[in-house]
Amino acid sequence: MRGADQFVMKIILGLLFLAPPMSGLVAPSLRVAPRRATVPGAAPTAEADTQAKVAMLEEAMLPLGSAALSDEEAAALKREKRLKMSTEALDVFVVGLSHHNAKVEVREKLAIPEAEWEEAATQIVGQSDGAIAEAAVLSTCNRFEVYFAARDARAAFAAVSSYFQRRSGLPMAELRESLFMLTEEDATAHALRVSAGLDSLVVGEGQILSQMKACYAHAIAEDGAGGKVTSRLLNAAVAAGKRARDETDISRGAVSISSAAYELAAERAPRDLGGLDLGDARVLIVGAGKMTRLLLTHMASHGSVGKTCTILNRSRKNADAIAADYAESHGVEINVVASEGDEAVVYDLARDADVIFTASSAMDYVIEAEKLAAVARTAGRERCMLVDIAVPRNVDPACDGVEGVVAYDVDSLKAVVEKNTAKRRREIVEAEKLLEEEKAAFRGWIESLGAVPAINKLQEKAESLRAAEMKRADPKLASLSQRELEAVERLSRGIVSKLLHGPMSALRADGSPESKKNALSVLKNMFGV
Repeated sequence: MRGADQFVMKIILGLLFLAPPMSGLVAPSLRVAPRRATVPGAAPTAEADTQAKVAMLEEAMLPLGSAALSDEEAAALKREKRLKMSTEALDVFVVGLSHHNAKVEVREKLAIPEAEWEEAATQIVGQSDGAIAEAAVLSTCNRFEVYFAARDARAAFAAVSSYFQRRSGLPMAELRESLFMLTEEDATAHALRVSAGLDSLVVGEGQILSQMKACYAHAIAEDGAGGKVTSRLLNAAVAAGKRARDETDISRGAVSISSAAYELAAERAPRDLGGLDLGDARVLIVGAGKMTRLLLTHMASHGSVGKTCTILNRSRKNADAIAADYAESHGVEINVVASEGDEAVVYDLARDADVIFTASSAMDYVIEAEKLAAVARTAGRERCMLVDIAVPRNVDPACDGVEGVVAYDVDSLKAVVEKNTAKRRREIVEAEKLLEEEKAAFRGWIESLGAVPAINKLQEKAESLRAAEMKRADPKLASLSQRELEAVERLSRGIVSKLLHGPMSALRADGSPESKKNALSVLKNMFGV
């Protein structure tokens, strides 16, 4: 077994000295400076923070290569960039806009029906030139956000921003005023806060949790673009949202856009309708979706469904189902009208409606100012209130200028919801503590991913060295039997495994992100991987 002994010694020496001399730590990847997510009720963003955001956005718009580079140099730079990206770990980012910093007229230009979320995410990944590995889209009344996983933040932000510009048709200068960009820990915290309802217009609202669940479902669908990292983030966000609602009273009471719309209408009706209370008004609701159900729930629970209530929808099925449910559960009689695509029906009904709520999924205006003005002259009432809670908006904003008409949209609800937010301050603090725990768990998982490529490469390099030494020793092992050769094979594999156990355990061990990064850098340099 002398040949085997020599082989074993070579394996040991090869593993101990396989690395080149230490030449310094690996340079960190370029990252966009993080920015904290907006807290409901917090003071406006400082001027310095705004300037930093604008500078970051401007940098994200820059081309990858300089105009001074030749085509060959630019191509080489891109190849080098892709090579670097392929060896770095993915992390999570988010780009978007919300009710905090974008008006409804901007948000509606980016709004996407849920059925198209997967297609949009796939387009974002496909059009990013490899900068984005995974993506998921969340589009609601109050926000449009893209959660994605990437290795190069700058190139990824540029790709997503370009998508926003193409879809909205807005100049980049205008988009810059509305967009936010969050990296890594801040992106993680934002996703958790959104799911928990802490970033909502109505703090603690429950609808956003179901929307985040839908975002996760689309991300992991067969045609979805959410891979391992993005899907894990969204799953963690859903779990955090559930926990915040289970362990705090953040969602107690009326907490939805629909409830805020009811409160606004009930509060403003006497002033806008010449002393007429909402409970005595003739109510028309356009649309028969979830928002309408929630609206009717709050109206019925307060006994303010109106003197009469009519639901107008394109088809009767959903509207009939809502009417039947509320007749049974609340004893409320609701009329149902199907437009069957006839745009004139809404104006015929508007003649005798005192309050009109619009919550349909239509992408264009359902009520236009010019046509409403023509109806107003022959209407069977003097005044009318429009409350539009749809995004994209169902009501032409010019309707607010029609004589005898007062129009509100989702941005008009902010004054109402501030009262609810003030009542939930204590619950917000408690929920934030829970979210910090959930964030730490997810970030720990993300940090562990950074070690996986290094572990794989370390194992591959050790195995290639072992196989090379085995091949080199073949002539000296020719006299061994098959059983003895198998014993040498097992012995060599065992030695490699034991030698790698310590380094790999160190990479997998718990610890601070900084200590993990240091350990990873040292091992990369030590073993030349």
